[in-house]
Amino acid sequence: MPTRRSVVLENVPLASPFPEGWYFVTSRKALEAGMIEKTWMGEKIVAWSDENGNVCVAGAFCPHLGADLGPTAGGRICDGRLVCPFHGYEFDATGQCVATPYSPPPTKAKLRVFETREIAGMIFAWWGIGGRAPQWSLADDDLDQDGWTGLKIRTVRFPGHPQETTENSVDVGHLRYVHGYDSVSRVGRVSVDGARLESDFDFMRTRTIGKVLNLTFDVAARTRIFGLGYSFVQIRERSIGMDMRLWVLATPVDGLLIDLSLVSQVREIRKPRRWIAGLGFLPVKLRAPIMNRFISAQQYGDVQQDVIIWSRKQYRSRPLLCRSDGEIMPFRRYCAQFYPDRGDPENR
Repeated sequence: MPTRRSVVLENVPLASPFPEGWYFVTSRKALEAGMIEKTWMGEKIVAWSDENGNVCVAGAFCPHLGADLGPTAGGRICDGRLVCPFHGYEFDATGQCVATPYSPPPTKAKLRVFETREIAGMIFAWWGIGGRAPQWSLADDDLDQDGWTGLKIRTVRFPGHPQETTENSVDVGHLRYVHGYDSVSRVGRVSVDGARLESDFDFMRTRTIGKVLNLTFDVAARTRIFGLGYSFVQIRERSIGMDMRLWVLATPVDGLLIDLSLVSQVREIRKPRRWIAGLGFLPVKLRAPIMNRFISAQQYGDVQQDVIIWSRKQYRSRPLLCRSDGEIMPFRRYCAQFYPDRGDPENR
């Protein structure tokens, strides 16, 4: 009889380190302090806002003779315009050159500008494969800021990929094993509508404060994902009666490293259902900011646990899953739309 051979399926790497989509650039608060420069999606960019609050995110090199426009190279903002340190060309917030020190501005002198969107004081820019225009939009929700704290932003940089980090949103099993969540339960099923994915779950969590006090939190998390750079989680802590917002923003830097930014807000807590760690004794105006710092630190600690794994793992295009792994493969199929130029249409 012929010998039966086992077939080993080839492991195919992720199609691109730069999936198409909207990615975090900076906060409006940071822009109010001055122009920023950074490496973003494999390119050096600059971002600033003019006197009317219009934001520009653009490639960092002058179309005249290629000078670096970043502030570390001498680029500056004057009257809302970006001024090149080499010949003094001035660019407005549309990226158009509108003045030079010695002649009329060339009409074709324009920066490469990325389309932007602002949500709750955060600036996002569109990265299109081959320079494509935006193919879909971020959330249309106009998030009310009345009664909410300011944004608390923490960023960690490590070797990784935004698809790998975003996959955690459907990987319920790791919440128990890595982070110690209890009673994790899926609410409904993962749903997909174009670039929007929804993944909801409930869980319990016990944390120690001051190495003495153990507190158990009863949490409902409602996650809305738009592409691989924008995850928004609306959180209700039921035992206190506390509402939180958490954004998990994965942004490729150079094709190897990514910046993972955790952004959080807490809503004003007027009548806490329990006086957690003296919360009820504090003035109302201090409760939410203190809880925001606490929650931010807890989330950052969780991410540090994940980073140890993300930065060392190998992507498995054909994972050997068990039944309880849930929606890993539906999530992978959702991700395929963000690699429109890859040759193989089959999910990898």
